[in-house]
Amino acid sequence: MKSIVVFCGSSDGNDPDILEAGYHLGRTLAERNITLVYGAAKIGVMGKVAQGALDANGTVIGVIPDFLKVKEVFHSGLTELIITENMHQRKLKMHELSDGVITLPGGYGTLEELFEMTTWGQLGLHQKPMGILNTNGFYDSLLEMLQKMVDQDFLKQDNLEMLLTAASVEDLLSKMDAYQPLPIPKWIQSDQV
Repeated sequence: MKSIVVFCGSSDGNDPDILEAGYHLGRTLAERNITLVYGAAKIGVMGKVAQGALDANGTVIGVIPDFLKVKEVFHSGLTELIITENMHQRKLKMHELSDGVITLPGGYGTLEELFEMTTWGQLGLHQKPMGILNTNGFYDSLLEMLQKMVDQDFLKQDNLEMLLTAASVEDLLSKMDAYQPLPIPKWIQSDQV
């Protein structure tokens, strides 16, 4: 992987370990010469991920819709800042720029980004590894809910297993490096991928 998009909150939350994990992730990506693609904010978990990468002289690309430039207080020290017209274009641009996806703790926006990418993967629209950095069990309840979806036949086990999880950055990146994508569903034409 040459680039990874990171989805996470623009708030600090109340667990300092999450902020530390974000910083460590950014730094680790830079040390591995992996470009960080993220939502461009200099605050919250987003800001910590970016600062970790920048402190290790990494390449950091921020993607932000024009209307959030003020609200999210965009980071002015990035390698590149891309401004889109709206949220849909933001996600598409992040997807285009990345070889993998990592999700850290966040709120509605973080979950929405994660599930859109996961849905695209399920449909065979991409075959990128997708991971959750589950710091201090933040996503345990969500993972239980996803397993319930499998148990009640709303989600296939193979599709659940597309979503890689780990409590440490190193374990998650190892899983992503070893990821073998599912075959593209036969009902999707190859010219649509």
